Amino acid sequence: MSQGYDVKKMQRKAGKQGREGLDKTEAARFSRIIAEKLIASGYASAGLIFSYQSFPGEVDTAFFNEWAASNGKRLAYPVCHEDGRMLAALPNSPEDFEVGKFGIKFPVENRSQIIPPSEIELVIVPCVAFDGKRKMRIGMGAGYYDRYLPQCEKAVKIAVAFEAQHIEGLWTDPWDAPLDFVVTEKSWY
Repeated sequence: MSQGYDVKKMQRKAGKQGREGLDKTEAARFSRIIAEKLIASGYASAGLIFSYQSFPGEVDTAFFNEWAASNGKRLAYPVCHEDGRMLAALPNSPEDFEVGKFGIKFPVENRSQIIPPSEIELVIVPCVAFDGKRKMRIGMGAGYYDRYLPQCEKAVKIAVAFEAQHIEGLWTDPWDAPLDFVVTEKSWY
């Protein structure tokens, strides 16, 4: 194993501890603040948004996603394959979701429109830890977003995180995809 692998593993653990250290009421309030910041930004004017359904402990994207859907945005979600591919799937209806192994709803691929990454205008990116100064993130370690984000050439890429996940000097590898912004309850980076 490389030094970078070990450092990233420790930083990933610190990011998880940071977000898990928030009580549920505080995390819900911070998630709402982050959603309101996204909505108030000019970036929310995008017509085609690639977002995600949150895992427990992550910034809860439900409020933002509901706002986007109720304001006529086309809202796609990730479908991840075991071979490392991630697709942006736009469900045909609210019934075209199923619950995955982590208890998270995701689109049923064959009942969704697969959106080419080149058409996406805004990507809301999850993260485990981030470096605000460099606008870099690390995720769970599978690399789905690092492979997918470079294909979203015209999209604005915004990671959402709690300030408790901020790590200056975050270790990154050459394949880690940069972001345009990171938004927390306290700051826009």
